[in-house]
Amino acid sequence: MEEYGKILIFVMPVFLILIVIEKIYGHYKGEDTSPNMDSVSSISSGMVNSVKDVLGLSITLVSYEWFETKFAVIHLEATILAYIVGFIVIDFYGYWSHRLSHQINFLWNKHAIHHSSEEFNLACALRQTVSSFVNLFTFLLIPAALLGVPQKVIAIILPIHLFLQFWYHTKHIKKMGFLEKILVTPSHHRVHHAINPIYMDKNHSQIFIIWDKIFGTFQEELDAVPPVFGITRPALTWNPFRINFQHLWLLVTDAWRAEKWKDKLTIWFKPTGWRPENFEEKYPVNKITDVYAFEKYGTQHSNKLMYWSIFQTLITLLFITYMYNSIAIIGLPNVFVYGAFIFLTVYSYTELMDTRKISLFWEGIRFLFGIAIIVSLGDWFGMSGLFPFASSIIIGYLVLSLFVTIYFVNTNFDAKKVPVTIT
Repeated sequence: MEEYGKILIFVMPVFLILIVIEKIYGHYKGEDTSPNMDSVSSISSGMVNSVKDVLGLSITLVSYEWFETKFAVIHLEATILAYIVGFIVIDFYGYWSHRLSHQINFLWNKHAIHHSSEEFNLACALRQTVSSFVNLFTFLLIPAALLGVPQKVIAIILPIHLFLQFWYHTKHIKKMGFLEKILVTPSHHRVHHAINPIYMDKNHSQIFIIWDKIFGTFQEELDAVPPVFGITRPALTWNPFRINFQHLWLLVTDAWRAEKWKDKLTIWFKPTGWRPENFEEKYPVNKITDVYAFEKYGTQHSNKLMYWSIFQTLITLLFITYMYNSIAIIGLPNVFVYGAFIFLTVYSYTELMDTRKISLFWEGIRFLFGIAIIVSLGDWFGMSGLFPFASSIIIGYLVLSLFVTIYFVNTNFDAKKVPVTIT
């Protein structure tokens, strides 16, 4: 918990700086691929995912350590060789877990968030799941366990492998020559995120593109077919929690409505998007049929609301940074209370971004929750030891946030909206 939090303290500002650089570069080139509201939603998704991971809110049914202890044929020391073998096996594991998440209905729920952005930029790399509470794919690491790769080596490689998947989420880097034959490049990954029929469910590899070529899922980016991004059942929300559970809710309601018990039981394991017979007519859902003729979500918005959303994101990042840096001080169970406050914060301001009037309810709950924390602890999780007036500043922020939410709701979210240029 604490060690991973320390790593994220270093990684988060690096990612944020690169996102800002991409934004500035896109503006300079006249090809802004990072609309502000979309980026705020993506970063917000990354924040709640990282909090979930730091708090350990997931279960591994069978641990890698158990596999390695029971089945290792040989035992490698933590040498360079072990790290190389571990990295290759994790990349193989990543390919298959990624591919299965695209192909099986109930597994798609945890991955849809990553594809939900209708843009393709560095920020969308941060759209990671908060809805996956059980790790089902540890068995794919059996090759590493058989080779006796130590558990501590796997534990080090996994976050590195994840962070290395950040850079290729961009439209600004074109094809990269010889590297296209070896590595997953931005061109390869643009194909993966595209909803054009020719590109769907292709290029599942994460670092080495070789797996797609071996298992028949490779597709080159074609000059004549510009990728269009998103998901075919568009999310139509900036709220990462809503996005995370939309597909699951559809599966639950379809299973409930299904007349045949076979459909109720098998819908979870059918190919992604499968629904019982005639459900598309009886219970239609919004679906993109022409990838070149649909309106992107949130292409118009209030400038004031946009700037307020950016402000809320930056403040939340500061809250999270303090949390990760002070886990030992905060202690148990208060760190879970802190995590709940972060979840409530993101839920509240992204509901406001969606111009939902119920956002005032959530902001009111957050305000009361924040005040209750300070009253019960006499401080904001020990922050006054570092900043003498920390509690007063946080109370002032909570009051400001509540009144700004009241303002937006009472003015119909600052109804004068300005269009966003979409490229």
